[in-house]
Amino acid sequence: MAEARALSGIKPTGPPHLGNYLGMIRPAIALQDDYDAFYFVADYHALTSLHDQAQMAAWTYDITAVFLAFGLDPERATFWRQSDVPEVCELTWILSCMTSMGLLERAHAYKAAKDKGQEGSLAHGVFAYPVLMAADILMYDSDVVPVGKDQVQHVEMCRDMAQRLNHHFGDCLRLPRAVVQESVQTIVGTDGRKMSKSYDNTIPVFLPPKK
Repeated sequence: MAEARALSGIKPTGPPHLGNYLGMIRPAIALQDDYDAFYFVADYHALTSLHDQAQMAAWTYDITAVFLAFGLDPERATFWRQSDVPEVCELTWILSCMTSMGLLERAHAYKAAKDKGQEGSLAHGVFAYPVLMAADILMYDSDVVPVGKDQVQHVEMCRDMAQRLNHHFGDCLRLPRAVVQESVQTIVGTDGRKMSKSYDNTIPVFLPPKK
Protein backbone atom coordinates (compact mmCIF):
# COMPACT_ATOMS: atom_id res chain seq x y z
CA MET A 1 0.00 0.00 0.00
CA ALA A 2 1.28 3.46 -0.89
CA GLU A 3 2.35 5.71 1.94
CA ALA A 4 -0.40 8.11 3.06
CA ARG A 5 0.21 11.73 2.11
CA ALA A 6 0.22 14.61 4.61
CA LEU A 7 -0.10 18.19 3.37
CA SER A 8 0.08 21.59 5.00
CA GLY A 9 0.95 25.17 4.10
CA ILE A 10 2.11 28.33 5.83
CA LYS A 11 1.66 31.96 4.74
CA PRO A 12 4.70 34.22 4.24
CA THR A 13 3.18 37.23 6.00
CA GLY A 14 5.92 37.85 8.55
CA PRO A 15 8.91 36.27 10.29
CA PRO A 16 8.01 32.77 11.55
CA HIS A 17 7.07 32.92 15.25
CA LEU A 18 6.67 30.48 18.13
CA GLY A 19 2.99 29.98 17.35
CA ASN A 20 3.91 28.90 13.80
CA TYR A 21 6.59 26.57 15.14
CA LEU A 22 4.52 24.85 17.83
CA GLY A 23 1.24 24.81 15.91
CA MET A 24 2.39 23.89 12.41
CA ILE A 25 6.12 23.59 11.71
CA ARG A 26 7.11 21.10 14.43
CA PRO A 27 4.08 18.79 13.92
CA ALA A 28 4.54 18.92 10.13
CA ILE A 29 8.22 17.97 10.30
CA ALA A 30 7.41 15.11 12.69
CA LEU A 31 5.01 13.64 10.12
CA GLN A 32 7.77 13.21 7.53
CA ASP A 33 8.80 10.04 9.40
CA ASP A 34 5.49 8.27 8.77
CA TYR A 35 3.90 10.03 5.79
CA ASP A 36 4.64 11.19 2.27
CA ALA A 37 5.05 14.79 3.43
CA PHE A 38 4.00 17.68 1.15
CA TYR A 39 4.48 21.22 2.53
CA PHE A 40 4.30 24.58 0.79
CA VAL A 41 4.73 28.31 1.30
CA ALA A 42 1.24 29.73 0.68
CA ASP A 43 2.07 32.94 -1.18
CA TYR A 44 -1.31 33.04 -2.99
CA HIS A 45 -3.02 33.02 0.41
CA ALA A 46 -0.72 35.79 1.64
CA LEU A 47 -2.06 38.11 -1.09
CA THR A 48 -5.17 38.71 1.02
CA SER A 49 -3.07 40.95 3.27
CA LEU A 50 0.38 41.40 1.70
CA HIS A 51 0.98 43.29 -1.57
CA ASP A 52 4.70 44.05 -1.29
CA GLN A 53 6.58 41.82 -3.75
CA ALA A 54 10.01 42.22 -2.18
CA GLN A 55 8.69 41.53 1.32
CA MET A 56 6.78 38.49 0.10
CA ALA A 57 9.98 37.07 -1.43
CA ALA A 58 12.01 37.74 1.71
CA TRP A 59 9.49 36.09 4.04
CA THR A 60 9.15 33.14 1.65
CA TYR A 61 12.88 32.53 1.95
CA ASP A 62 12.70 32.98 5.73
CA ILE A 63 10.02 30.29 6.09
CA THR A 64 11.95 27.90 3.87
CA ALA A 65 15.11 28.44 5.93
CA VAL A 66 13.20 27.87 9.19
CA PHE A 67 11.76 24.56 7.96
CA LEU A 68 15.23 23.37 6.98
CA ALA A 69 16.77 24.62 10.23
CA PHE A 70 14.23 22.71 12.31
CA GLY A 71 14.74 19.42 10.51
CA LEU A 72 12.82 19.25 7.23
CA ASP A 73 14.59 16.60 5.15
CA PRO A 74 14.34 17.30 1.38
CA GLU A 75 15.02 13.59 0.80
CA ARG A 76 11.87 12.63 2.72
CA ALA A 77 9.56 15.60 2.13
CA THR A 78 8.42 17.74 -0.80
CA PHE A 79 8.58 21.48 -0.17
CA TRP A 80 7.52 24.15 -2.67
CA ARG A 81 6.07 27.60 -3.25
CA GLN A 82 2.33 27.58 -3.90
CA SER A 83 2.46 29.89 -6.94
CA ASP A 84 4.94 27.58 -8.70
CA VAL A 85 1.96 25.29 -9.41
CA PRO A 86 -0.50 27.63 -11.18
CA GLU A 87 -2.93 24.76 -11.82
CA VAL A 88 -4.11 25.22 -8.24
CA CYS A 89 -5.91 28.36 -9.44
CA GLU A 90 -7.62 26.33 -12.18
CA LEU A 91 -8.90 23.84 -9.60
CA THR A 92 -9.99 26.75 -7.38
CA TRP A 93 -12.26 28.01 -10.17
CA ILE A 94 -13.74 24.56 -10.78
CA LEU A 95 -14.43 24.14 -7.06
CA SER A 96 -15.92 27.65 -6.92
CA CYS A 97 -18.51 26.53 -9.45
CA MET A 98 -19.40 23.65 -7.12
CA THR A 99 -19.56 25.72 -3.92
CA SER A 100 -22.56 27.63 -2.58
CA MET A 101 -22.37 31.11 -1.12
CA GLY A 102 -24.10 29.71 1.96
CA LEU A 103 -21.20 27.37 2.68
CA LEU A 104 -18.64 30.18 2.40
CA GLU A 105 -20.75 32.47 4.58
CA ARG A 106 -20.37 29.94 7.40
CA ALA A 107 -16.57 30.28 7.40
CA HIS A 108 -15.21 31.57 10.71
CA ALA A 109 -13.26 34.47 9.16
CA TYR A 110 -16.26 35.76 7.24
CA LYS A 111 -18.60 35.43 10.23
CA ALA A 112 -16.12 37.33 12.41
CA ALA A 113 -15.93 40.14 9.84
CA LYS A 114 -19.72 40.21 9.57
CA ASP A 115 -20.09 40.47 13.36
CA LYS A 116 -17.86 43.55 13.18
CA GLY A 117 -19.86 45.02 10.28
CA GLN A 118 -16.88 44.67 7.94
CA GLU A 119 -18.23 42.17 5.41
CA GLY A 120 -18.82 44.89 2.81
CA SER A 121 -15.15 45.88 2.80
CA LEU A 122 -13.71 42.36 2.58
CA ALA A 123 -11.76 41.46 -0.52
CA HIS A 124 -13.19 38.58 -2.52
CA GLY A 125 -9.99 36.66 -1.80
CA VAL A 126 -10.78 36.66 1.92
CA PHE A 127 -14.34 35.46 1.30
CA ALA A 128 -13.21 32.75 -1.14
CA TYR A 129 -10.19 31.74 0.97
CA PRO A 130 -11.69 28.32 1.86
CA VAL A 131 -11.99 27.41 -1.83
CA LEU A 132 -8.30 28.07 -2.52
CA MET A 133 -7.42 26.12 0.62
CA ALA A 134 -9.55 23.22 -0.58
CA ALA A 135 -7.79 23.30 -3.96
CA ASP A 136 -4.42 23.19 -2.19
CA ILE A 137 -5.47 20.06 -0.32
CA LEU A 138 -7.27 18.24 -3.14
CA MET A 139 -4.72 19.04 -5.85
CA TYR A 140 -2.17 16.63 -4.38
CA ASP A 141 -4.43 13.71 -3.30
CA SER A 142 -3.82 14.51 0.36
CA ASP A 143 -4.89 11.95 2.94
CA VAL A 144 -4.29 13.94 6.12
CA VAL A 145 -3.98 17.64 6.87
CA PRO A 146 -2.30 18.59 10.18
CA VAL A 147 -4.19 21.61 11.54
CA GLY A 148 -4.97 23.47 14.73
CA LYS A 149 -8.48 23.21 16.16
CA ASP A 150 -9.42 26.56 14.60
CA GLN A 151 -8.64 25.21 11.12
CA VAL A 152 -10.67 21.98 11.26
CA GLN A 153 -13.62 23.78 9.63
CA HIS A 154 -11.57 24.40 6.48
CA VAL A 155 -10.88 20.69 6.07
CA GLU A 156 -14.55 19.89 6.58
CA MET A 157 -15.48 22.47 3.93
CA CYS A 158 -12.87 20.96 1.64
CA ARG A 159 -14.53 17.57 2.00
CA ASP A 160 -17.92 19.11 1.20
CA MET A 161 -16.56 20.63 -2.02
CA ALA A 162 -14.84 17.40 -3.05
CA GLN A 163 -17.96 15.33 -2.44
CA ARG A 164 -20.06 17.68 -4.52
CA LEU A 165 -17.61 17.58 -7.42
CA ASN A 166 -17.32 13.80 -7.17
CA HIS A 167 -21.11 13.54 -7.27
CA HIS A 168 -21.19 15.32 -10.63
CA PHE A 169 -18.01 14.02 -12.26
CA GLY A 170 -17.20 10.71 -10.59
CA ASP A 171 -14.78 9.85 -7.79
CA CYS A 172 -11.87 11.96 -9.00
CA LEU A 173 -10.96 13.74 -5.73
CA ARG A 174 -9.66 12.04 -2.59
CA LEU A 175 -11.38 13.02 0.67
CA PRO A 176 -8.85 14.20 3.28
CA ARG A 177 -9.15 14.17 7.04
CA ALA A 178 -7.91 16.67 9.59
CA VAL A 179 -5.23 15.63 12.08
CA VAL A 180 -5.34 17.82 15.19
CA GLN A 181 -2.34 17.91 17.51
CA GLU A 182 -4.21 17.64 20.81
CA SER A 183 -1.04 18.32 22.77
CA VAL A 184 -0.71 21.78 21.20
CA GLN A 185 -3.15 24.30 22.62
CA THR A 186 -3.62 27.86 21.37
CA ILE A 187 -0.27 29.63 21.65
CA VAL A 188 -0.74 32.90 23.53
CA GLY A 189 0.88 36.06 22.22
CA THR A 190 2.46 38.93 24.11
CA ASP A 191 -0.95 40.60 24.66
CA GLY A 192 -2.78 37.51 25.92
CA ARG A 193 -4.62 36.79 22.67
CA LYS A 194 -3.81 34.01 20.20
CA MET A 195 -0.31 34.60 18.80
CA SER A 196 -0.85 36.02 15.33
CA LYS A 197 0.96 38.31 12.91
CA SER A 198 -2.31 40.17 12.38
CA TYR A 199 -2.38 41.03 16.11
CA ASP A 200 1.28 42.10 16.11
CA ASN A 201 1.83 40.05 19.28
CA THR A 202 4.29 37.44 18.04
CA ILE A 203 7.62 36.14 19.33
CA PRO A 204 9.92 35.33 16.36
CA VAL A 205 11.58 31.92 16.56
CA PHE A 206 15.09 33.32 16.22
CA LEU A 207 14.71 36.28 18.57
CA PRO A 208 17.77 36.71 20.82
CA PRO A 209 17.21 34.95 24.20
CA LYS A 210 17.22 38.15 26.27
CA LYS A 211 14.50 39.74 24.13
